[in-house]
Amino acid sequence: MEIYTAGFTKQSAEQFFESLKTAGVKNLLDIRLNNTSQLAAFAKRDDLAYFLREIACINYHHEPRLAPTQELLDAYKKNHGPWDAFAEGFTALLSERRVEETIPRTTFDVSTVLLCSEKSPERCHRRLVVQYFQAKWGNITPIHL
Repeated sequence: MEIYTAGFTKQSAEQFFESLKTAGVKNLLDIRLNNTSQLAAFAKRDDLAYFLREIACINYHHEPRLAPTQELLDAYKKNHGPWDAFAEGFTALLSERRVEETIPRTTFDVSTVLLCSEKSPERCHRRLVVQYFQAKWGNITPIHL
């Protein structure tokens, strides 16, 4: 199974939507906690759902069970906490939420991308989500767009 991941920052709308279309993405799971911020530009929740549908025939879904809590985000981003502490806390949160049981594996049967804001997956929770599912379900290939 392949799970795509993407961030929208530091690229134009054209670059973002073309990368999704080129990859053949059919479903987008928005795993941001805050997906309505004015800072999200073209990736603001309602606008993004419209653009995905009209530009690329991609379905939009918000999946907050795959988002960190505000407390975890603040400790890492606002308070400049260590990445390792964030990663450990977020992975524990996924386990506590039992996402491998509450989010059907079939969600990823059709080309699905996990969306967050970070341009690179190295220090982004979307990479941690894929790693978590790899550990629980096995046989997952992450593709970072």
